[in-house]
Amino acid sequence: MKYFFKQRVLLFFHTWLFLLAFGSHAIGFDQYEEARRKMVKAIEADVRETSFYINRKSLDPRVMSVMGKVERHKFVPPSEQSWAYANRPIPIGHGQTISQPYIVALMTDLISVDPGDRVLEIGTGSGYQAAVLAEMGAEVFTIEIIEPLARKASERLAGLGYNQVKTRQGDGYYGWEEEAPFDAIVVTAAADHVPPPLVRQLKPGGVMVIPVGSRFLVQQLVLVSKDSAGSITTRQMLPVRFVPLTGDH
Repeated sequence: MKYFFKQRVLLFFHTWLFLLAFGSHAIGFDQYEEARRKMVKAIEADVRETSFYINRKSLDPRVMSVMGKVERHKFVPPSEQSWAYANRPIPIGHGQTISQPYIVALMTDLISVDPGDRVLEIGTGSGYQAAVLAEMGAEVFTIEIIEPLARKASERLAGLGYNQVKTRQGDGYYGWEEEAPFDAIVVTAAADHVPPPLVRQLKPGGVMVIPVGSRFLVQQLVLVSKDSAGSITTRQMLPVRFVPLTGDH
């Protein structure tokens, strides 16, 4: 009996040392899982509150599933990780932000991504939106004008295994002509007009979502649709606030 008790004590001691050494990774614990669930609930609440504008009371369940999966804390600076799953924008340096999760989810929903779609993103930022699109099954082409952000996002996305995301540093206003046409385009910075090069690079039947407006005035999230004949229609979806689209245009 004493031998059995001694063995149990030793087993407990060794287990305690193992957990102390390896922490949550030893048992696969995800400390952010509950935070992601709360973030998804906050997105759902925002969708209901803005249903009048966006003409929907819920988003595609696939989008919501991906929002609950992508580890947003890996796309924000270490100093901001405690706020990673707050339903708000977060500064990422160089005057840029990672978009509010509700807006990321809404823009992803609006372009109706299907597996295998080729999606162009203008404004990589930290890479979070690109990761969401990749988790939806898209082949993603993303452009960032700020070199340090472009480099870090490229390294981050590759390190997280998002091999279907191609990154590029440059002026997104002109798109990525050699990879066009695209099934969908997502622009994550506000322009004062819809860039013609992006319209040209959109496939017939494709859609683009872009914030349009001045930095100091109300911006509108605009859904741009190109029909099979190449005709363009636009629809204002929601008042928003984004950092401006920069470049030489």
